[in-house]
Amino acid sequence: MIQTSPEALFTQREQDFFAAEERQATRYRWVGWLRLAFFVGSVLGCVVLFYYRQNGAGLGLLLGGYFVFAALIHWHNKIEYARKHQLYLGLINRRENERLRGELSSFPGGEEFQEPNHSYTADLDVFGENSLFQLLNRAVTRLGQQRLAEWLKAPAPAAEIIARQEAVAELVPDLEWRQNLEARAMHHHRKTQQLPQPFLLWLKSPNFFAGKGWLVVLTFLLPLLTIASAVYWFQGHSHYPFIALVVVQFLIAYKFNRQRDEYYEESTGMYETLRSYTDLLVHIEGRSFQSQKARTLQEQLKIDERQASEHVRQLASIIQFLSARLNTYLNFILNHMFMWDFIWMWRLERWKKTMSGNIGQVLDAAAEFEVLSSLAAFQYANPSYAVPQISSLPFQFDVQDLSHPLIFSPGRTANSISFEGAGHTVLITGSNMSGKSTFLRAVGVNMVLAFTGTAVCATRASIFPGQVYTSMRTEDNLAENTSSFYAELKRLKILLDLTTTGQPVYFFLDEILKGTNSHDRHQGAMALIRQLHQRQASGFVSTHDLELGNMEQELPGSVQNFSFNSYFEDGQLRFDYTLRPGICQSFNASQLMRQMGIEL
Repeated sequence: MIQTSPEALFTQREQDFFAAEERQATRYRWVGWLRLAFFVGSVLGCVVLFYYRQNGAGLGLLLGGYFVFAALIHWHNKIEYARKHQLYLGLINRRENERLRGELSSFPGGEEFQEPNHSYTADLDVFGENSLFQLLNRAVTRLGQQRLAEWLKAPAPAAEIIARQEAVAELVPDLEWRQNLEARAMHHHRKTQQLPQPFLLWLKSPNFFAGKGWLVVLTFLLPLLTIASAVYWFQGHSHYPFIALVVVQFLIAYKFNRQRDEYYEESTGMYETLRSYTDLLVHIEGRSFQSQKARTLQEQLKIDERQASEHVRQLASIIQFLSARLNTYLNFILNHMFMWDFIWMWRLERWKKTMSGNIGQVLDAAAEFEVLSSLAAFQYANPSYAVPQISSLPFQFDVQDLSHPLIFSPGRTANSISFEGAGHTVLITGSNMSGKSTFLRAVGVNMVLAFTGTAVCATRASIFPGQVYTSMRTEDNLAENTSSFYAELKRLKILLDLTTTGQPVYFFLDEILKGTNSHDRHQGAMALIRQLHQRQASGFVSTHDLELGNMEQELPGSVQNFSFNSYFEDGQLRFDYTLRPGICQSFNASQLMRQMGIEL
């Protein structure tokens, strides 16, 4: 049986969804015309009936027409939602192929999540243009994107990585569920791009009724007394009790007018925030999961044995009743006869009490599902990538045919390497432009992928979890009066401090100590490698200093020499980007300078 490639499948789905969107658009236009025709026909019918004094029939048509027109509006809105949903699904599949082609410029780069002096994100292109974040992210909500950034910036413990791998593996084949999750979030893109911190703070703010037990009693007692006094009045008795109770309610409403306005504004904003997550919650709640992590996250969506989406609907009902205050005349009657705002504010506070300690976990669960779905989509789109085995052997790193996932050339070169044990240094020499830095970044990026919980760009991998640390793109800082050499020394100082914490560290040092003279560079590099040899650390050092290769004899089994080489063919300088054991035997700096017109 011939398997359809991800590219071909995404292309076919894109075409199918856009065709379905066009069909829905046609239906939308027809129903729009039907709405207009019904409205005009109903108005004309009412005018004719009332003109001929068929008042009963006219009122019946007016009332019936209202309900029919409301149903047409509901139908019209459902078609529009379906149309947009097909459009979003088509765009999702188009974007999947854009990622496979390396066309990442239109995707969010997550620059806002970048941290100055982070252990590795700047050197490994985790955020920004042509970044790992762009390649992985399918999260639409701001919280989902934030959670993915957090996962990319910090390696998870081994047990958590394995749990994520299991959850991702469950979602990989479920293309429909994953893409519908993304499409549902896209319907409310603007709202879900806002962080809900103000809403969460409001949930934890003091309640309006706190310390006002007397007001709670009056909230439910005064409406009953007002109704009773109205009945008393209508039976021919004095109207003064009714007027007195209305005045009391007026005075209470006036006294707390500012608080009532604030409550309405805050609760409306809260509802808009939560409503944007409702589609996501319903979609997640409706699926059965087998992996432990996914099931645990789904359980977080239950509050008092009810689904979180039900609590959101309850909030919608409260807000709807509270919104009656927007009608000036209705507001006067409701709030001066029935304590309307206070009743629904009290209901809202009960809702707050239930949700204040739980809404955070609900939004966290939704965000993590978006991230797991993103990682699963990445694996689905790259079926040749391997899910790494999380090794228990200290510092085991064993990969076959590893390459850089952000190099999209079909002819990209893959390399294999393995080592294990603390204090191990892979020393890489090579000619200019031969691939040393790219290889270090390829290894580092794939470690980040592995420790995030997804597949790596290799055919096989076994990796022991640890903290990644890089010193590759150090630059001078004029504002801080810092040279590039001093900036590199500061990075190395942080690395040494990090290795004293006891946590395993993988280091990636490119062109080590390049900002000083050759003698100091050689002595400093040797001293640093010897020092790292004594720590809970292993990693990679690239250099042009061939004499560093002698450390393989000084520290046998702990320092390994590898190299990238160049060669001349038909008068042209060529590279094969293949990692080979041993020290580099070919250098090309003089030839490159001649090509640039420098006479040697």
